[in-house]
Amino acid sequence: MTKSPIIISTASWQQCRNFIRPIREQVFIKEQAVPVELEWDNDDEIALHIIAQNDQLDYVATARLLPDGVIGRMAVLKLWRNQGYGTAMLSKMLQICLERNVTAMLNAQTQAVGFYQKAGFKIQGKEFMDAGIPHYKMIHSEPDSDDE
Repeated sequence: MTKSPIIISTASWQQCRNFIRPIREQVFIKEQAVPVELEWDNDDEIALHIIAQNDQLDYVATARLLPDGVIGRMAVLKLWRNQGYGTAMLSKMLQICLERNVTAMLNAQTQAVGFYQKAGFKIQGKEFMDAGIPHYKMIHSEPDSDDE
């Protein structure tokens, strides 16, 4: 079986909110019971949004990157999980952080810590609750950060 291509693009909130909203509503509000008022914030306006499409050009995943390197709101629709969409979006955001010379950091849901550790993130501090879901603060560390 051939793996379908993953199409990753970036956009502003104004350009992509109509594609992003349904994904985040499904994943965070419906599946994870995040209160609506906690899901939507002013950071969407200043963030660079990452959008993943499948080979049929359906929007199936999204995440956002704030100017200071904070990664958040990573959501993949259930049907498309464990197929590389999260990894592809995370790789794109790490590339952008490197270009911007900022350290990538995020608050990972505890169940997703292993995913982020594989990408070079390390836990900082103790587990905490956010929107009723356990999280850890994580910071990306470049293995060869003193090269160049």
